[in-house]
This record gives sequence, C-alpha cells and structure tokens, in this order.
Amino acid sequence: MPDPRFYRSAGPFTVSELASISGAQIGDKEAFDRKVFDVAPLESAGERDVSFLDNPLYLAAFSESAAGVCVVHPERSRAAPSSMTLLLSETPYLAYAKIAKAFYSETDLVESVSSSLIDPTAVIGKGSTVGPGAVIGAHAEIGSECEIGANAVVGAGVVIGNHSIIGPCVSVQYSKIGSKVRLLAGARIGEAGFGFATGNEGHVTVPQLGRVIIGDGTEVGANTTIDRGSAADTVIGEGCRIDNLVQIGHNVILGRGCIVVSQVGISGSTHLDDYVVVGGQVGFTGHLKIGKGVQIAAQSGVMNDLPAGGKYSGSPAVPMRQWLKQAAMIRSMGKKKASKDG
Repeated sequence: MPDPRFYRSAGPFTVSELASISGAQIGDKEAFDRKVFDVAPLESAGERDVSFLDNPLYLAAFSESAAGVCVVHPERSRAAPSSMTLLLSETPYLAYAKIAKAFYSETDLVESVSSSLIDPTAVIGKGSTVGPGAVIGAHAEIGSECEIGANAVVGAGVVIGNHSIIGPCVSVQYSKIGSKVRLLAGARIGEAGFGFATGNEGHVTVPQLGRVIIGDGTEVGANTTIDRGSAADTVIGEGCRIDNLVQIGHNVILGRGCIVVSQVGISGSTHLDDYVVVGGQVGFTGHLKIGKGVQIAAQSGVMNDLPAGGKYSGSPAVPMRQWLKQAAMIRSMGKKKASKDG
C-alpha cells in the first residue's frame, strides 16, 4: 500500500469500473461489484488490492499472491490462485498503468507547501540548522543536529534522522532518510522512476507510488539520482558509499556497505546484496540479483545474475579470469594480424 504520508488514493473502485478504465475483460462475471481499495505489488497485495503480472520472471509470485484482483495476460491466467479475480488484457502493464492513474492522480500526489519556506506543520529537531533559501514541506520531520543546506528542498512528509547532512541544492521527496546520512550537493532523491506503458494512444506514464528508504550512515554523492519505487520501495542499506553522478532506478535494493563508483547506472528492480563493490561506468540491466561481496570492474556491462563472492569484468560481464584470457587472446590475434600485414 502506498505510504499515506505521500499519496492519496481516489478509491475504492469496483472491478467493473476498473475494467472500464483499463479496457480489460473480467474473468469472473460474478465479481463485477467487488470493491478494490488500492494498488499493490504481487508480493504484498491483499484481498482488497489490485496488482498486475507482465514480466514472466514474476510468475511464481503471481501464483502465490494474495491479491484480490490482478491484471494478467490470458495466456498466464491458469497460474492464478483460485481466490483471485482476473482482469484479462493483451497488454497488462498498460492496463495497470491506467488503473494506477485512476487511483492516484499525479496532481494529488503531494500536499501543497505553504507560502513560507518552512511549513508550519514541519518538525525540526533540536540543534538543527536550515540554510538560506531552503524549503521544508508540510509534515516533514527533521531530526536533531541536522544540517539542511542552502536552497535544499525537503518535500512534504519526508523523514530525516538525527545528525544527517543535506547539502546545498539537494531535493528529497517521498523518502525516509536514516541518521548520520550525508547527501552531497545537487543529489535528487525520490524523483519519479522511469516507468511507462505504450499503447495506441502513445506512452502512458505509470504513477510511481513507492518511496526511497536510505539506511543509517550512508553517503550519496553530488548530482546522484535515486528514483522512488514504482509500487514497492527503493532501498539503500546502511553504510553504503555512492559516488557522484550515479543513477539508481526504481525498486533497486542495495544491501549494507555497498560501494558504487561514479557514472554507474542500475536499472529498475535490481538487487545488490551486502558489500558489493561496483567500479565506475558499470551498467546493469533490470531485475538482476547480485550476490554478497561481488566485485565488478569499471565499464562492465552486467546482463545476468552474479553469484556471491566473485570478481567480474567485461561486457557482458564474466568472471575476471575468463575476461583476462579473452583480452589476452584478442591482443594475441591483433599482434598476429599486424605481423602478417607488415
């Protein structure tokens, strides 16, 4: 369920209304009047929620989901639990996008901020300082001994723990920030993730209804962006070190103590376990699982899951020894060709 601090639902809707909104067909005609109160991911949805299945990687989660209603392609409907009402669609992600927009209009996602720079409902802890031009939104909570830099923006409902430093021109929204966290200048935390579905009418933006959760003691570099989750949360574990100019997509999870160097791009729903080290300019495709303690060399392209403890390099990334052999082979071939041509 989206955090009510940040999002306001227009529900409930009946299954019949959702079918009309999305263009889907109702699998159980007796469920026309069933009420649906919210949207939720497959893993956390309950009997009053609607979810969706689009990526076959989540077929097992679909078959075990407690969602009361789910949007699914007809070919995958047989895997549904018997208690689930189905909305059948040839384009389930697009249908879900229309449903989510009905529940959560983009114009209603955040409460308006008062004309003053610090909203009167905001709570600022003892010993905290707020720099010139900074904006603190409605019902935001800032802990004790924090520093809010000049022209920073702390959005409505945001929670920041004790002894944290929010640098100049940082923006934080839809987020819960731990204690002793440091966000360097220009970081963008909690912006909408890159989520859209494409249909005959063009690209339909999917409301991003999750949060960003940042654990204690983490540091985030200048001009780095961490997108909020699409339905679940984007989570950055305790004690991580994230360099400048890193892009972290929606629903990404970083475990404890991860190190991510400059210009890395991590696509949505990728999960890095504890103490993963990522060199500069590495790119990850989405929905990957990277095991504990993995080390990835600079400029690698990670396209598959990586088991714990290994060292990887290249594009596509392979074990380091394999990559070194490949590099040596290419050098040898180049020398032979140069000698032949000479």
